[in-house]
Amino acid sequence: MSEFVIGIAVVFIGFLFYSIRILREYERGVVFLLGRYQNVKGPGLIIIVPGIQQMVTIDLRTIVMDVPSQDVISRDNVSVKVNAVVYFRVIEPEKAIIQVENFQQATSQLAQTTLRSVLGQHDLDDMLSKREKLNQSIQEILDRQTDAWGIKVANVEIKHVDLNESMIRAIARQAEAERERRAKVIHADGELQASEKLQHAAAILSKQPQAIQLRYLQTLNDIASEAKSHTIVFPLPMDLISPLQDLLMQKGAK
Repeated sequence: MSEFVIGIAVVFIGFLFYSIRILREYERGVVFLLGRYQNVKGPGLIIIVPGIQQMVTIDLRTIVMDVPSQDVISRDNVSVKVNAVVYFRVIEPEKAIIQVENFQQATSQLAQTTLRSVLGQHDLDDMLSKREKLNQSIQEILDRQTDAWGIKVANVEIKHVDLNESMIRAIARQAEAERERRAKVIHADGELQASEKLQHAAAILSKQPQAIQLRYLQTLNDIASEAKSHTIVFPLPMDLISPLQDLLMQKGAK
């Protein structure tokens, strides 16, 4: 009798061991009854009938997945290596188990092909300067395609765009040429503004001879203060030379 009781106790303990499951707050259990999907359970204490029911546990936390470096040829025929990181989580556990064999591997492969496809439609300048727009585009495509697997792609971030040495030197030369172009444009704008101001000042001085004389005296003062020698050349105004020239011409004509 005692052996029978011990046997029943062992069977009961074994039944409890294989039938009781405890799921954490971020876990869910997809339960199958004789191979057919039954329901999703959790979190907390879950009881499964061994041999009749099977349960597959799914983690609902956000998964951070590195996308391996991909060889991408941009629209302007530049070869680069690009890697990224994808943030996603399971929102429908039953689909993640039933609709795809390995949802993490499937999402990784889909992310790699989508990364190459999207970046191949853009120029190198877009990859370097418009990452936010490209991230959004890749995220929307992945989220739409993984919806059937019960997966929500929250974010995609391009981490590195690696260029070869020749392309880095070409970009540096292009940047230097752009800086020189801007410097020349700024210098030309300055010359234009200065000429406009000088023209305006000349128009004002031409209407007021006294102002011209004051400007003439100021110029002499500047020459005297800046000259390194004691010799100063005083320019003779043209209004004093003109009568002498006329007088000489009249005598020559006689």
